[in-house]
Amino acid sequence: MKANVVYLSHGGGPLPLLGDPSHRAMVRFMKQLGEDLPRPKAIVVVSAHWEEEIPTLTASPTPPLVYDYYGFPKEAYEITYPATGSPSLAKKIANLLGNAVLDENRGFDHGMFIPLSLMYPDATIPTLQLSLLSSLSAAEHWRLGEKLRPLLDEEILFIGSGFSFHNMRQFWKEDDEQNHVFQDFLIEACCVDTATQNRKQALIQWEKAPYARYCHPREEHLLPLLVCQSLAGGAADLIFDDKIIERRAVAFHWS
Repeated sequence: MKANVVYLSHGGGPLPLLGDPSHRAMVRFMKQLGEDLPRPKAIVVVSAHWEEEIPTLTASPTPPLVYDYYGFPKEAYEITYPATGSPSLAKKIANLLGNAVLDENRGFDHGMFIPLSLMYPDATIPTLQLSLLSSLSAAEHWRLGEKLRPLLDEEILFIGSGFSFHNMRQFWKEDDEQNHVFQDFLIEACCVDTATQNRKQALIQWEKAPYARYCHPREEHLLPLLVCQSLAGGAADLIFDDKIIERRAVAFHWS
């Protein structure tokens, strides 16, 4: 396995790049992560901020940025990240998936350019995004990861960009036991060395975990984790376990 697979919590909109103090731990982590990982030849990002009926890939050689957040200072809309796309890799992935769409107009959303601005500020690694499915089906996202497995032999960094806690009404409040219990569930599901079928069952049935719907009233920020775990197969390493916007959040790495 030459590829590396990472699921990370990407923070609140552009705040990590605007000096927000509640993102300091996350910013330190992502800057160090870019130095620690082997430098990939290409990056594939599955972002929580893009949903389509069928799998869709950015296919432009020069995707623009999508400032998909609202109400922030002017500088939040002046962020640049001029990474090139990878149309050839997009076509290869589309062939693996079988029913995918190549979108030559769609740009990079903040689920891509926020973490990559911290990890690889030189913006010289060809990158593409793969959408989530608007069905939000856990089983369908698990199958999506399975279909990507032939790419594990290539020097690609796969990033599932979401947030392991994503209850918008509860951010900026003091962290609570409900969140800690759910984060511990994710750590056990991904990091404990167990049978593949047990891991798959735990994550596909994530809604049965304690406080699952409290932490994820809508699951789009969790589903990139399922794609990553299914793609990688084995146990993950816990590489971040700290607070972001006053809430405990985690990140995982598979190599």
